[in-house]
Amino acid sequence: MSVTSSTCEHLHNVQHFSTQEVTDRVAAAKEQCRARGVRFTPLRQQIYALVLQATKPVGAYDLITQLQQARLSAKDEDIKASKNDAKNVAPPTVYRSLEFLLAEGLIHQLTSINAYVPCCHPRAQHTAAFLICEQCQQVQECSSVPVQEMMSFAEQDVGFVVARSVIELSGLCQTCQSGQTV
Repeated sequence: MSVTSSTCEHLHNVQHFSTQEVTDRVAAAKEQCRARGVRFTPLRQQIYALVLQATKPVGAYDLITQLQQARLSAKDEDIKASKNDAKNVAPPTVYRSLEFLLAEGLIHQLTSINAYVPCCHPRAQHTAAFLICEQCQQVQECSSVPVQEMMSFAEQDVGFVVARSVIELSGLCQTCQSGQTV
């Protein structure tokens, strides 16, 4: 992992994308993958769209359930659908797609809660810290200068080559602290 990356000085809510924003992000990801020469298969696109549409961090098995429901409803809508269209979604297939999305920088994995969220800056390599509300499960992504300084210290001052980093802070967001609902 290189420390040459982008930073911004504010937090990003990683959920609540409009239908148009989801469509635009999937199209941008498709173009990014095409330019890099990697396959952004229909299943990868579908999983990415589901992560973007989620209102909280989403786990792999939640994605499997959603994919299965989508296949069953598609079969119901099209009586001529073959039996293959309604087959079960295999967990390894979903995990491979999630690994692809992680590798392409389109999503982040929150290891403390074993779930995935969209990346706020999917085309810019960066290290982020995540603020995870324990009450409402909202996640904010912060890729600010102090986070980058920590990575620079590890790599440049200590000579430690970072392969993967996830910085997660759990607590209560401002909304939950004030007793408001999200």
